[in-house]
Amino acid sequence: MALQLVTLKSQRQYLLSPIKNSSLYLHKTNSVYFPSISRLTMAVAVSVPGGSWEERIPPNVLRRKRDSTWRGGFSLGVDLGLSRTGLAISKGFSIRPLTVLELRGQKLELRLLDIAEKQEVDEFIIGLPKSSDGKETTQSNKVRSVAGRFAVRAAESRGWRVFLQDEHGTSSEAMDYILSMALSKSVRQGRIDAYAAMKVLERYFSHSGQGIELVLPKQVELQNKLCQGPPKDVDFFPEESAG
Repeated sequence: MALQLVTLKSQRQYLLSPIKNSSLYLHKTNSVYFPSISRLTMAVAVSVPGGSWEERIPPNVLRRKRDSTWRGGFSLGVDLGLSRTGLAISKGFSIRPLTVLELRGQKLELRLLDIAEKQEVDEFIIGLPKSSDGKETTQSNKVRSVAGRFAVRAAESRGWRVFLQDEHGTSSEAMDYILSMALSKSVRQGRIDAYAAMKVLERYFSHSGQGIELVLPKQVELQNKLCQGPPKDVDFFPEESAG
């Protein structure tokens, strides 16, 4: 599996070495330049002694693949937009659209955390827009910036993990899906973002997390908190409450 790692850094230019399909290899010494995001919050891949981040903070889909008896692991799909953000949720093998939020900035972040706690999720899968040839765009930079800030807040709150998933084409897939359901135009317009988030989650699971990126805060204490993970849900781990 090719899990990529991104760490929040200051507004500087970093170099990371490209390998197959322009993915980033987790290595301390190699680097590649991203000229299009020099004015935004940067994210850089790093390696960490004591095991890879893929092993220490795996996404839920990889946990299930490694251990069929593993319990828990709900995922919240997020389709970020300029004015509206669609949400979808995965519980077990069920993926469904959840809601659409017309919020931005801190209000959006706090609402996402509130929904995550109520829905008992432990990871956020945020769609990363890319062009048809896999290249990043101006909108990609904006999403990375929002995801970076939110990853810090999520880690601080409950040790929630934030991942980025390539979402190219998911909006078209969502529209085709809605049209096939013969919903009215008003219903389609109000729910398209939530269905787009559902398609992001479907891609995440169908690809078994291949190419997904972990957004890692630079603070060591928050990295440790992510390794520990969020508090375990007593519905899945009753022995935790009994102990």
